[in-house]
Amino acid sequence: MTRVKRGIATKKRHKKLLKQTKGFWGQRKNVFKRAKETLLRAMAFAYVGRKLLKRDMRSLFITRIKAASEAQGLKYNKFISGLKRENIQLNRKMLSQIAVYDPHTFEHIVSLVK
Repeated sequence: MTRVKRGIATKKRHKKLLKQTKGFWGQRKNVFKRAKETLLRAMAFAYVGRKLLKRDMRSLFITRIKAASEAQGLKYNKFISGLKRENIQLNRKMLSQIAVYDPHTFEHIVSLVK
């Protein structure tokens, strides 16, 4: 049986990981073991960060809708329940876009809900 030397594959894997840790501090960027630990942790934080961003954006959409609906004389919770009652299926992102960029259309939606 012939001998298989795996140095090339290992070096390729190490270089790929070390390329991802560019900009890290100290051994975290150039020592494979430390870099791998740090990268795993960084990826976990990135995943959580993406979820937090979604949460923050939804909060922003709600704030915008609330401000626009209260300008029309309707509270946010009454507005949302009215949308569900009238079977108007617009998500909060679209409602906030309409409220910011097309106030006339938002007024029309509010009048439908009232």
